[in-house]
Amino acid sequence: MRKLNLNQILITALLISGFSFLSPVSVSAAEWGSVTGRFVYDGEAPKPVVQREKGDPNVKDPTVCAAMEHLNNDLVVNPDNKGIANIFMYMRRAKDVHPDLKESEKKTLVFDQQGCTFEPHALFVRTDQKVIVKSGDPVAHNTHTFPLKNQAVNFILAPNDREGKEVENVISEILPMQVKCDIHPWMTAYWLVLDHPYAVVSDKDGKFTIENLPAGRNTFYLWQEKTGYLDRKFTVNIKPGETVDMGEVKFSPSQFKEK
Repeated sequence: MRKLNLNQILITALLISGFSFLSPVSVSAAEWGSVTGRFVYDGEAPKPVVQREKGDPNVKDPTVCAAMEHLNNDLVVNPDNKGIANIFMYMRRAKDVHPDLKESEKKTLVFDQQGCTFEPHALFVRTDQKVIVKSGDPVAHNTHTFPLKNQAVNFILAPNDREGKEVENVISEILPMQVKCDIHPWMTAYWLVLDHPYAVVSDKDGKFTIENLPAGRNTFYLWQEKTGYLDRKFTVNIKPGETVDMGEVKFSPSQFKEK
C-alpha cells in the first residue's frame, strides 16, 4: 500500500472536513430565539387622571399647552384590554449578542415635543445611537436629562425647532433615566440607555417582543415609572430557533402604588 506523506494527510483531512476551520464560523439560527407576551393590569383599569384641562389659564403657555385636555401618563392602561404601556423590559448586561445586532441599524432616534408633551414617553436607546431632540411647539422648551452614569444635558430648544439638537449617551445605564422640561414641569419622559439590543418598551396594548436572544435562561428587569422595579428576576428560558410566548404577564393594582 502506498504511504501518504504529511502534506497529503493534511490535504485529505481538509477535504473531509469541508475546510470548516478555514472558512468563517457561521451562526446557526438554532442558537438564538425570541420572546413575546403582553403585560396586563390584573384588575379594573384605573380611570384616567386629567393632567391639564383644556383652556386652563393657569397652565404656562395655555394657548399651546392647554389647547386640548391632557391625561397623566405615569400609568397608561388600555381600557379595552388592560394592557400596560411603557414598561421597560431589559437585560442589564448581555454576554452574547446576535451578530446581526452588534450595531444598531438606526443610528438616530427622534424625541419630539408636541402640545407640551414629550413623544415618545418611553424610549430605549443604545449607546451607539444619537437622540435628535426636536419640537413642533411654537413655544420654547427645555430638555434636561438625569442620568446616573452619562453626562447630563440641559438646553433650551427654540420654538418650532425641527432641526433639533443631538444628544449622546455613551455609557450603559442600570435603569431608565428621567427627562424633564424645567419650563413646563409636568413634561416628563424616560430613556433607557444600554450597550446591547436586548430591551423593549411595551406598546399601547402591553405587548412586548425581543428577538434573537441567546438560547437558554435569560433574566430581565421589569421597570415602570410609577412604581420602579416590577420584577428584577423575570426569567425566560429561550428555546433555540423558537419564539417563547409568555402570554399575559399580570400585575396587581397594588404593585403600582407610588413608593
